[in-house]
Amino acid sequence: MRRVLGVIPARIGSTRLPRKPLRLLLGKPLIEWVWNRARGLTDRLIVATDSEEIRRLCAAMGAEVAMTKAGHPSGTDRVAAVAAERGAGYDVVVNIQGDEPLLEPETVRAAVAMVDAGFGIGTCATPVRNEAELLDPSVVKVARTAAGRALYFSRSPIPYRRKGFGPGHGWNRGPHLRHVGIYAYRREVLMQFVGFAPSPLEAEEGLEQLRALENGIAVGVGVVPSAERGVDTEEDLARAEDRLKTPRG
Repeated sequence: MRRVLGVIPARIGSTRLPRKPLRLLLGKPLIEWVWNRARGLTDRLIVATDSEEIRRLCAAMGAEVAMTKAGHPSGTDRVAAVAAERGAGYDVVVNIQGDEPLLEPETVRAAVAMVDAGFGIGTCATPVRNEAELLDPSVVKVARTAAGRALYFSRSPIPYRRKGFGPGHGWNRGPHLRHVGIYAYRREVLMQFVGFAPSPLEAEEGLEQLRALENGIAVGVGVVPSAERGVDTEEDLARAEDRLKTPRG
């Protein structure tokens, strides 16, 4: 029976939101919200950090912690370092990003299910909610086949609406999907992935997942009805706090 390792990368040096994992939401650090949301979703859960301050906090709240070097180029590399050191005996590794205080279990399960279905990497998406979201370059879109294989990820609206955008053109939510940044990997595929050099499309769009597509790795995209966005800015932090005050009924 396959075993799943969950890793939460928590870097102290975020540029858009300094000291992000330690920022408070309703009096608790963001990383504590993520840890509590992710507990029980995998067979083992580890916080991967480059910060002694984060390590002490996580240890105090009972989380398993792995210290990783500060120079990792991405969270994925940090996750892979933990998987290499502590992942023996685990078939699937899940990157649960450390800026998801509103993490929903369905997103993790959907990503793992795509790996179980035979894809090297699994992730998930949810319907784009409105035209403004479709046109927002900070919202990553994905197009996929009927079987769930990712065709492309982009900051541009995909599929493009040939009849145009804006008033009078109508809004069809159906084919437009927002990518949700949860990734599950077969362990050997994760190690293969971080060994690839950054790819041309990845550099152009600023989207690491395009490296997988450019190197022929099949990425499965499960669809969930809804998912909250992560925290990257002060505005996101305020939005997340408002949502935590008024949880879904």
